[in-house]
Amino acid sequence: MSSKLKILQVIPKLGYGGAETGCFDLAHYLAENGCSSYIVTSGGELTKFINKKKVKLIRLPVQSKNPILMFINTLILIVLILIFNISIVHARSRAPAWSCFFATKITRRKFVTTFHGTYNFTNSFKKFYNSIMLKSNLIIAGSNFIFSHINENYFKYLNIKNKFLVIFRGINTEYFNPNKIVQSDEKKILKQWDINKYVDLKNIPLILLPGRLTSWKGQEVFIEALHKLNKEFPEKEFIAVILGSDQGRKVYKKKLVRLVEQYRLSNYVKFIDNCELMPLAYKVSDIVVSTSIKPEAFGRVSVEAQSMEKPIIASNIGGSKETIINDKTGFLFEAGKPEALSEKLIHVLNLDESTLKFIGIEGRKNVVKKFNIEKMCFSTYSEYKKLIL
Repeated sequence: MSSKLKILQVIPKLGYGGAETGCFDLAHYLAENGCSSYIVTSGGELTKFINKKKVKLIRLPVQSKNPILMFINTLILIVLILIFNISIVHARSRAPAWSCFFATKITRRKFVTTFHGTYNFTNSFKKFYNSIMLKSNLIIAGSNFIFSHINENYFKYLNIKNKFLVIFRGINTEYFNPNKIVQSDEKKILKQWDINKYVDLKNIPLILLPGRLTSWKGQEVFIEALHKLNKEFPEKEFIAVILGSDQGRKVYKKKLVRLVEQYRLSNYVKFIDNCELMPLAYKVSDIVVSTSIKPEAFGRVSVEAQSMEKPIIASNIGGSKETIINDKTGFLFEAGKPEALSEKLIHVLNLDESTLKFIGIEGRKNVVKKFNIEKMCFSTYSEYKKLIL
């Protein structure tokens, strides 16, 4: 049966986000398991890594919310479904989901959606627009948090005939593997960041906050916590790296820089725009922090940090509550509270080497067991097969 299974995934852009990497990994997994695998997307950084012998890549402007383009996308998807005899269409975002919905209705093919985020809604029209993600034969929630969010906010759109379940997102634990990093690369990245003289030579701990620069990611909370830490424990040396692009939010980045200057933390805090090799960024860090003030749908940083055997301190909301075993594989603090984060930072900075090593080992075991990419792909593939029985 697997040889007859032909899966078309549709995603706006194939970047480095959780939804995108999941789509990328699943596409190759399906091809390796005897399925015909297709991706429709507008482009993105990950497209250059697609194995063209295994996965068919088709470019369409599926990122657009323009009704005319969405209609044209629907027509083209209908043609693609018929030409390639697609069995299942899997949409991973709202705008393309509308096109996929009509295309699958007309061609009578199975339709799958993955609800990746909470999706803002300020009125009934926006909620209706979001509800397209619940009009599929199979609705996948990326975490228990998202599953609850859907039940609480979209219950009237759920159809008992459609299957609704949780398949946790997964990460590539071989890629996020501390044993795959060579020491020369560690020294190189510290030099690129211009902090090797502090971290490498003086053995000062490095605290990493990864994530795009946007207010809900909580960079201000992080800086406030560092200020409190520095004020109350001036003898504690550290270097903090805020790693992420402002994605055009120039005003917000200037605000963060001014806050660092205001608290006289310029010698402690470094802004780095991007890092293509995130495992390396985690490897050179001593503590990883996730400070989101709104719930993360999954909390990829928390999972990646654990996979790299690093202690993670994360807000006690959203997906991180499910992926971190508090006080064993990481630490949760009250979201939006700099003083709570500061206390956790002090606690971790005071831990001895053997305790930190134990936390790291337990963290990786937790991820390998529950949140690895193989588990996610196998679960999704199994549900695909059930759909066409």
